[in-house]
Amino acid sequence: MGAGTLTQAPTLTAAAGSRALRPARERAFWPFLLPALIAYTALFVGPSLFGFWVSLNKWAGPGSEMTWRGLDNYLALLRNDAFHTSFVNTFVLAFVGGMLVFGFTFLSMVVLRHIRGRAFIRSVVFLPMIISMIAVGAAIGFLLNPDGAVNSILGWLGLDPQPWLGPDLVFRCVIGGLVWSSTGFYVALMMSAADSIPAHIYEDAQLVGATRWEQFRHITLPLTWDVFAVSAVLWVVNSLKIFEIVLAFTTGGTPGSPPVQARTVAVQQYYAVSSGVPDLGHAAAMGVVVLIVTAVLIVLTRRITRRDRVELS
Repeated sequence: MGAGTLTQAPTLTAAAGSRALRPARERAFWPFLLPALIAYTALFVGPSLFGFWVSLNKWAGPGSEMTWRGLDNYLALLRNDAFHTSFVNTFVLAFVGGMLVFGFTFLSMVVLRHIRGRAFIRSVVFLPMIISMIAVGAAIGFLLNPDGAVNSILGWLGLDPQPWLGPDLVFRCVIGGLVWSSTGFYVALMMSAADSIPAHIYEDAQLVGATRWEQFRHITLPLTWDVFAVSAVLWVVNSLKIFEIVLAFTTGGTPGSPPVQARTVAVQQYYAVSSGVPDLGHAAAMGVVVLIVTAVLIVLTRRITRRDRVELS
C-alpha cells in the first residue's frame, strides 16, 4: 500500500504542476496574440465588413452621399454583360492557366532531376517571377503589337501578321504571358520538396526498371503532395485577382482600355471605380462575389487535394 502511494505521488505532482503552469502559459499567450489580432481586424476584417456595407449602397466615394440600394447592385451584376465576360475570363484563366502552370511544373520535376546544372536552370525559370507584372505585360504587349517583333518575324518568314492584341486573341496571349511569368515560382516550390527525397529511393526504383514517369507517379508526386496542395491554393487565390498584366498588355500594345473580351473581374472593378462617374457600390458588389467564390474554391481545392500523408519509413 505504501509502495503504491509512493509510485503515484510523482504522477500526481506532475499533473498538479502542469495545471499550475497552464494559466501562466495562457496569460503569456494573449499579449503576443492580441497585437496581431487587433492589426488584422483593423486592416482586413474591418475594411471587408465596410466593403460589404458599401455593396448594399450607391456611393461615388468620399465626400458624396451614400444611398441605400439593398441587393440592387448584385442584381445589376446579373444584367451586366461586361461582368459576365470578365467573370468567365477569370475562371478560364484560373483553370486553364492552372492546368498549364502545373503541367509545366510536373514536367520540369520529371526532367530537371536528371539534368546537370538543374539549380542554374531553376534560377533562370524563376527569373520572370521577380519581374513586375506590369513590366511583363508591357514587354509582351510591345512584342505582340501590330508593328511589334513577333509580326515582323512573321513577315520575314512570309507569313501574315496576326492581330495578337485584337479582341479574339488578346485573352489567349494574356494567359500565355501569365503562365510564362508564374510557372517558375511553382517549379521552385515543388522542386524544393522533391530535392528533399533521398536519392537511394530513386536508385532502388531504377534497379527494378521503373521509368521516369513511374518514378514521378509513385515516388515524387506522393512525397511532394502536401506542397502541391498548398501551391494549388496559392494559385487559386492569385489567379482570381489578376489585374496588372491585363492592364499592361494594353499599355504596351495599343492605346485605350483593355477590350471587354480580355478583362478579369479585378480589371472590371477598376473601371467601375475609375470611370467618369465612379460607382463604388457596384465595384464592392463584384468584390464580395469574388470573395465568396474564392472561399468556396479554396475549400473545394483543399478537399480535392486532401490525402493521407505519405512519410518515409
